[in-house]
Amino acid sequence: MRLTTKGRFAVTAMIDLALRQNNGPVTLAAISQRQQISLSYLEQLFGKLRRHDLVESTRGPGGGYSLGRKAADITVADIIVSVDEPIDATHCGGKENCLGETGRCMTHELWASLNQRMVEFLDSVTLQKLVDEQLAKGIEIENKPAIRRAISSMPVVKPIRVNAPNSVFALGNAFAKS
Repeated sequence: MRLTTKGRFAVTAMIDLALRQNNGPVTLAAISQRQQISLSYLEQLFGKLRRHDLVESTRGPGGGYSLGRKAADITVADIIVSVDEPIDATHCGGKENCLGETGRCMTHELWASLNQRMVEFLDSVTLQKLVDEQLAKGIEIENKPAIRRAISSMPVVKPIRVNAPNSVFALGNAFAKS
């Protein structure tokens, strides 16, 4: 198995999100800045995570992302699979045609067994466990809630100053004086 940056970044971003979601939705820009991950790359990853119901998005001012399920119900395997990261160490992708038409290679069972163990391991590690490990290491999390701008339901009306006459009679008087 070759875990690429896609899987690593997805897990890292999900830990960051889980650590901070108690203060409201977390923006991808904030995760990007803290974890040094490209914002456009995070947008792609979170689109996939949202389609798999691992995160939920909130639009508008004060919006961002929050977990779609409890951190204890999300496993590392869920995250990696949701971003299209294959967990496969076999050369044939599990199709047992490693050698083409002649069948599978001599080490196929070894790599298939490794696949099974990797999936079992990644499925046993929850996002909550990873969050707890970070908290035990003493990671500091800012406790200030997200800044929310107040939006009034009433529009702001500014008075209009007009230097023109306000009636037909005043208009006639203005012309009479000139």
